[in-house]
Amino acid sequence: MSKILLRELAHARSGDKGNTVNIGLFPYRAEHYELLKEQVTAERVKEHFAGLVEGEVARYEVPNINAFNFVLRGALNGGASRSLRSDNLGKCFGAAILRMQVEFEGN
Repeated sequence: MSKILLRELAHARSGDKGNTVNIGLFPYRAEHYELLKEQVTAERVKEHFAGLVEGEVARYEVPNINAFNFVLRGALNGGASRSLRSDNLGKCFGAAILRMQVEFEGN
């Protein structure tokens, strides 16, 4: 098994509300849903965003559309209008999650 970037298997959309980021993760192929379910856990997402996300990360499974919804609390250093970060909006988190590595064997 080799490691690849999540962007090879899925795409993401994200946004924010206050100090919370929401990320929707969608595999390109339905057969990759179970692989992502196994490997892209709330704990791994929290670890991936270490230093940025101060609160809880929750994962919601949406199997009828082969998707996941991640809610990252305390992710924006107080919120977009309060943060001193140079990129302080939730939309950047969608691109950032796709840099997570997953183990993959197959096509």
